[in-house]
Amino acid sequence: MPDRNLEFGKFGARGIKGYEAAARQLDALAGFIATPVTQRRGMLARLHYLTRTAHAKAAARAAGLTVTDRTLKRWAEGKATPSKKSLAQLDAVYLRVRRQNIARHLLQRLNRQGRGTRVEFHPLNQSQVSRPLQRDVSFRTLNVRNWDRMVQAWVADDDATMDEAWFGDITADLGSDYGAYEYVMNIGFAA
Repeated sequence: MPDRNLEFGKFGARGIKGYEAAARQLDALAGFIATPVTQRRGMLARLHYLTRTAHAKAAARAAGLTVTDRTLKRWAEGKATPSKKSLAQLDAVYLRVRRQNIARHLLQRLNRQGRGTRVEFHPLNQSQVSRPLQRDVSFRTLNVRNWDRMVQAWVADDDATMDEAWFGDITADLGSDYGAYEYVMNIGFAA
């Protein structure tokens, strides 16, 4: 039974943790605002998303938005400019609230009433590893039927739980070589 890599990249292999690749795909499916928060348009879009209704404003406050309503109004009107720290807080709160709002829809889309979602595993890059040390890893596809734990950990931004979900729920069905997909170059969803 394969175990976790302790010294990944020691012989030249390249890749990213599988759960990080899954989180990137979930972020892509979530459809975040593309304009950076440092541009006025991006800041206003995030402000609108977080303050358009009383429910949205309450969710933003619960997610950690500490700026007063008066300050938010001044930012929206262009009478004040937020500091870098405030912009970073605004962006972090937006990401948390957007993930919470999209989670239920994303779970329905990925689980598809028990049919699951096809996942493509693109193996790690071993081009820099000498031939005798290379591991036999190939492109694989798998139909993943249970995304609950992965999406919940993604919403909470909990890397440890995402890593456990990656091994326990996603790659466990790959058979005895599931440990070979701890690191990947990329993964793709057919969602």
